[in-house]
Amino acid sequence: AYWIKQMFKVSKAGHGGTLDPKVTGVLPIGLENATKLMSYISSSGKEYVCLMQVHCDFNIDELKQLISKFIGIIYQKPPVRSSVKRRTRKKKIYDIEILDTDKRFILLRISSDPGTYMRKLCHDIGVILGCGAHMRELRRIRSGIFTEKNLVTLQEISEALYMWKNCKDESDLRKILLPMEYATCGMPKILIDDNAVDAISYGAMLTAPGIVAYQRFRVKDTVAIL
Repeated sequence: AYWIKQMFKVSKAGHGGTLDPKVTGVLPIGLENATKLMSYISSSGKEYVCLMQVHCDFNIDELKQLISKFIGIIYQKPPVRSSVKRRTRKKKIYDIEILDTDKRFILLRISSDPGTYMRKLCHDIGVILGCGAHMRELRRIRSGIFTEKNLVTLQEISEALYMWKNCKDESDLRKILLPMEYATCGMPKILIDDNAVDAISYGAMLTAPGIVAYQRFRVKDTVAIL
C-alpha cells in the first residue's frame, strides 16, 4: 500500500487484508476516502489455491474423506510467526476441493472466513493423517467480491500512470481505478433522497422520509447508503 501511495501521490492508501510473505494474489487497495471501506473488505470471505505436501504416501479416497471433515467450524491457533495474538480462534471453512495431485503434492482450492491460516490448516491435516504435512505455496484468488479478474501488477500501474501523465491517455488508468461503490457490491443498499444527503453527511440520523428505495437487511447488518 505504501508503494501505491507514493506512485499516485495521495495522502492515504490502505489494503483489505494482509498477505503473508511469499504469498501471492488478490490484495484490494483503497485510495483516499476509499480507505474507509477496506475494513469491510478485510472482513469479507477469502478464497485460496494452496499447494500442500504430505510427508507420506496416501490413499486419495481416504485423504478426500479426511479433508472433508475440515469443512465447517474449526479451531485454530495462529502460527508462531504471525502478526496477531496467539490465542485459539474459531473460523469457518466453507469449501475445500482437491484440484490435482502429484505424488505427495496436493493442490487445494479453499474458501474460508478471513483470518484463517492456510499454513496451519495444512499442518492440522497432516496431524490427522498421522505423518505430517506442510504448505508449499499459497495464492489468494478472491478477497470479498474482488477476484483475479481485477488483478493488476505494479508494472501495469506504473505504465498506466505514465500514459496518463505524458500522453494524456487515461484509458488504462480507468481499468485499474474502480469507483468506491464497487466495494459495496456485497452489502444491502439504501438509496436516499437528494434532499437528505447534506443532513446525513453532517451526522443526522436517517429517517423514513429520506429513503427512496432499499434492499432487505437485518439488524446489525452493514449497509451502504447511496
